[in-house]
Amino acid sequence: MEVQVGQSLHPSPEPVSLTAPPLTIPTARAPTDRPALWRKKLPEAVWAQARPTVARREEGGIGNDARAAGECRLPARFVGRRTQPLTFVPVVSHVSVVSNAGGLSVPTTVKAPPARVEPAPTGLLARVGAFVALTKPRIIELLLITTVPTMVVAADGWPSTKVLVVTLVGGTLSAGGANAANMYLDRDIDAVMRRTAHRPLVTGAVSPRAALAFAATLEAMAFLSLWLMVNFLSAALALSAALFYVFVYTAVLKRLSPQNIVIGGAAGAVPVLVGWAAVRGSLGWAPLALFALVFLWTPPHFWALAIRYREDYAKAKVPMMPVVRSIERTSRQILAYSVATIGASVAFGLLAHMHWVYWSVAVLAGAAFVGLCAKLVFSPRVALAMKVFHWSITYLSLLFVAMALDVVVH
Repeated sequence: MEVQVGQSLHPSPEPVSLTAPPLTIPTARAPTDRPALWRKKLPEAVWAQARPTVARREEGGIGNDARAAGECRLPARFVGRRTQPLTFVPVVSHVSVVSNAGGLSVPTTVKAPPARVEPAPTGLLARVGAFVALTKPRIIELLLITTVPTMVVAADGWPSTKVLVVTLVGGTLSAGGANAANMYLDRDIDAVMRRTAHRPLVTGAVSPRAALAFAATLEAMAFLSLWLMVNFLSAALALSAALFYVFVYTAVLKRLSPQNIVIGGAAGAVPVLVGWAAVRGSLGWAPLALFALVFLWTPPHFWALAIRYREDYAKAKVPMMPVVRSIERTSRQILAYSVATIGASVAFGLLAHMHWVYWSVAVLAGAAFVGLCAKLVFSPRVALAMKVFHWSITYLSLLFVAMALDVVVH
């Protein structure tokens, strides 16, 4: 071996790169039980500064074709290099970090910081608003839309104002108490679902004990007011609907069966029986046809909404039809129930001897409802499902208003 003058006998070292490769976090890595050493070394302020801003899609969550990524930089003293980027996809609450700095590969578990929970509002008005929210006022509005026209048809004209007012108040109290009890039982599910995370029992605006006492008080007031000022049949029907909704649908069916809303829909159809019984003191084939109409209308109405929030229901482990079945199969079920709903509207029109006002709306609005559901079968999309949901409300409202106008006109 020849050695030149001034040449070192030691081999030349490999050139050292001053910029380390980026830290990457695989999205499919399952959480581990190893301690989050790297996370513990960071002060909370630094971790908050490093938290990425993620552009999330409105639907679909993160996964499959809907992936969102964020990028952030940590101060050099915490990373070990001057500028070392950290790129990751926040898919789960625990993510696995693999550091390649310095030629080492050291997997570490990093626990993402919990989402910030806004404090519950304080003050009298805020507390009153929280208790009102327990009753789900928007659902009660829909129940009242079906009750008043039913009473007009039952009375063959405008019913007694006293009976009408007491029936509406009693029905509102009964439905509100059932909804409050529903929130009490579903508070664990509501805390998981994005759509219901703002509800009073989740935010802490109302305690579970207060919500349960509130629900029981409303039900007692509803039963007594209907019994003492209207009749016992209407009071018993309203109470039975509330009990069925709470103990059969909410406590059992909702968590066990994809047919939950089909069977549970019976509770939402009882108000038409309450309104008819409040006027006549008895039932008959016409109110039973109305009951069947609302009962059959409920699955396409609710399943269309469940398609939109299927990710929420899946996360909460609620076996709604769009979660345990494909959207295509759910769409076919929606179409079948919409056709059955139109059949029930025809049966009621014949039994109640409706005239041209009712039949015009029943045919036109019914055809639009079925046509939209059929379109969903051939193009099962979330946006179209929401159109079915909104039109289902419009259809039911138009139909009941039409039956009341039909009686008034003739």
